[in-house]
Amino acid sequence: MTWSILVRDPATGALGAAVASRFFAVGVLTIAVEGGVAALSTQALVNPMYAVRAMPRLRAGEDPAAVLGELVGADAGAEHRQFHILDARGRIAQYTGPGCIAWAGSVRGTDVSVAGNMLAGPEVVARTLDAFAAAAGPLAERLLAAMEAGEAAGGDKRGKQAAALRICSRDPYPDLDLRADDHPDPLAELRRLYRVNLERAAVFRRFLPGADNACGVFDRTVIEAAMAREARPPGT
Repeated sequence: MTWSILVRDPATGALGAAVASRFFAVGVLTIAVEGGVAALSTQALVNPMYAVRAMPRLRAGEDPAAVLGELVGADAGAEHRQFHILDARGRIAQYTGPGCIAWAGSVRGTDVSVAGNMLAGPEVVARTLDAFAAAAGPLAERLLAAMEAGEAAGGDKRGKQAAALRICSRDPYPDLDLRADDHPDPLAELRRLYRVNLERAAVFRRFLPGADNACGVFDRTVIEAAMAREARPPGT
């Protein structure tokens, strides 16, 4: 009922994930991203505890294949799950249970993993992967282009309802976290929200406390000057 893409930017180390589905608020329980650690998605009959249990182990540097294998192996419902992980080193692990509804499966490339179930066909994940590789620009725009290509290939065979996008770089909390929980064209809504984010929020985010600056920047003059220089006017 869902397909998702997990990516790593080798130039910056940023990690990102995007997901779309004919399921309400799909981004709440499926994707998880932590800067410097991993991006992952649990889907089909979602097991939210996969992310809860996986992230501490991935934070400790464990191999994603070992983490995925043990979590799936201990889950009595594993045949109905789909789960994939991409860590900060670019290591990928993927699992599609035999009970997932067709079409279900996954593809991968360097620093990118795509998986989906209940899709129109295998071309959904294939075109998502290819479009990400061909896209240029900021990571968020590449993720949106990839998901739009998957949607154009048929997407979730039941239709559209929700989508989400999350990117993390240096911090445990996200640089960008967008969701369209119930929308007739959720990927288009994510694009709109992304443009709104560029108006001011994306600039403001850079000044927040984080891993490399415990207090951040709290001089409002500095922040407002940066927004005046860099923020994009609405609609650009």
